[in-house]
Amino acid sequence: MLSEELAGKALMTDFDKQEQERGITIYSANVSMVHEFENQFHLINLIDTPGHVDFGGDVTRAMRAVDGTVILVCAVEGVMPQTETVIRQALHERVKPVLFINKVDRMIRELKLTPEAMQERFAKIIKDVNQLILKYSEKEFAEKWLVNVKDGSVAFGSAYRNWAISIPFMKKEKISFKDIIEYCSLEKDVELARKAPLHQIVFDMVIKHLPNPKEAQQYRIEKIWHGDRGSKVYEDMTKCDPNGELALVVTKVVPDPHAGMIATARIFSGTIKKGQNVHLMGKQLDKRIQQVLLYKGSQHIQMDEIPAGNILGIIGIPDVFSGETICSTGKIVHPFESIKHIFEPVVTKSIEPKDPKDLAKIIEFLKQKNREDPTLEVNINEETGEYLVSGLGELHIDAKIERPLKEMGIAIEASSPIVVYRETVRSESPEMEGKSSNKHNKFYFIVKPLEQSVYQAISEGKIDEGIVKRKDMWKTLVEYGMNKDEAKGAKDIFKKNILIDATKGIQYLNETMEMIIEAFENVCDQGPLAREPCAGIKAVLVDAKMHEDAIHRGPAQVIPPVRYAINQCILRANPTLLEPLQIIRIDMPEETMGNVIALIQNRRGQIIDMKTELGTSIIRAKLPVAEMFGFEASLKSATNGKGFYSLVDVIFEKIPEDLKDITVKKIRERKGIKDE
Repeated sequence: MLSEELAGKALMTDFDKQEQERGITIYSANVSMVHEFENQFHLINLIDTPGHVDFGGDVTRAMRAVDGTVILVCAVEGVMPQTETVIRQALHERVKPVLFINKVDRMIRELKLTPEAMQERFAKIIKDVNQLILKYSEKEFAEKWLVNVKDGSVAFGSAYRNWAISIPFMKKEKISFKDIIEYCSLEKDVELARKAPLHQIVFDMVIKHLPNPKEAQQYRIEKIWHGDRGSKVYEDMTKCDPNGELALVVTKVVPDPHAGMIATARIFSGTIKKGQNVHLMGKQLDKRIQQVLLYKGSQHIQMDEIPAGNILGIIGIPDVFSGETICSTGKIVHPFESIKHIFEPVVTKSIEPKDPKDLAKIIEFLKQKNREDPTLEVNINEETGEYLVSGLGELHIDAKIERPLKEMGIAIEASSPIVVYRETVRSESPEMEGKSSNKHNKFYFIVKPLEQSVYQAISEGKIDEGIVKRKDMWKTLVEYGMNKDEAKGAKDIFKKNILIDATKGIQYLNETMEMIIEAFENVCDQGPLAREPCAGIKAVLVDAKMHEDAIHRGPAQVIPPVRYAINQCILRANPTLLEPLQIIRIDMPEETMGNVIALIQNRRGQIIDMKTELGTSIIRAKLPVAEMFGFEASLKSATNGKGFYSLVDVIFEKIPEDLKDITVKKIRERKGIKDE
């Protein structure tokens, strides 16, 4: 598709202006390509995903669409924190990995390594990647999915210089490591690229080691679709049947200046045709598809129909969102599992237009952005009229919200970043009563801290959130450390909080349970301390008295008292705030280490461990997000521009006691909540 001169430099999938300026991928991009392997033609649907942690949401969504992935590791830097994150994302969706070690030319030219030293370096990278695959895989896939040099599931090369090699290819073409070093040292990359073209080695590896949709869907569907295992659509999806019932999932939505909204989707069964009527499960709408297309970077190829197993673009469903399930009209399909990113948004900015008449445009823009990228959360504070945008980092909000608004010519005031805390409790509360305004209904609650092991399992996605419908859910909760009686009463798991019904034989309770759940979720969204979201709370309904007449126990008589009782319990259960902390890895020259340690300690940071290799020091530390703003600039000045950091994980820990009251007061002031 590209001329030889442009390959390696053209950045065909970074076609956005901002991506070219910043030199990073911000949006995932799709290309479908045909490759010949052993005299057979194969169609490969490829997605190029961002590497920067702030745009990790795009990686999570792309993983739903693909069956296999090429992990890219730099030969010089080795396995980085972001490598671990993306392997974790892939294996969570049962996506099989192969490994490509890039920038090998730098090992030869800059580090001048011998063939033996190079092989040692490669062995270490492969071992590190395999340890991560073992750590994050499910048991049945762990051993099978390890990457291996001998079978060719590992390749080496230089993407910039267009050459690559793998052991099977070297045997076939009789090329040795020494030859490669010779070509590279003598700057004969063009000849090497003709002898060992990158695309051939990578695509041969993809076809040989990554599953085709027919194989992959047999084991992926049970993980990503929780509908009826006996249904026809389940059978069609596991077979990837192009003549079966239609089922596809949208993984990305982008505006196109000529075509309106284009939705990228993976089709798991059936065949989608242009002009066909389809049903959107989440929106409960029927829509007519205008066009279906294959992607070629920034260009689109229009097709008449596209069968199961492919990634495609759809025009004609403008109000769709990422994660939506699409099926045929009249053939309702259970929706796919929601696509959850492993990190939560931790940085928030308040955005206001300088000119009030731009308000409608901003609201429309923010709604559209949230549909495109669900990791950007948009909240409208009715009382203060603020528009709060939460993202994975400062760059995330800047690149996807602030810059595009400026380009649209809308002037905005953006606040300095705000940190979102979580409210939690440290002890068990006494029993509290909530009474309805008509005095006919009473609810009695206690609140306790959620078991740490259960909280951890929800965070890692091992326990599904949502209203509990599965009969055997209690077994999973018990497995992670909850006591059996409580686990059997679990009604709702919401934002790492659990509602438990511990009552016995209370009349009319089933009819009001939906409203009790709604009130519980209201409290979880806005806790009593500072209206921040709650986490790690277990609310137990211990007793209730209700009016026999349904008219006297409507939403207005149930939701407020339940909310009141849970709030009062939280305030009496030794409440505190959890603050978000980032665990980061900092790489810097050895001689600047003292400055960096001082920088971490000045920002309430803790050092987890330190090591030095090849003149570079590596520190792992955890720092409160509240102290991270402007950290990059300070780090650059402390290391003469040579240090950089990468995010390993985001965790929540209890805020130091001496900061709790000051922080609560500040948040209440900012939100305009009365002092009492």
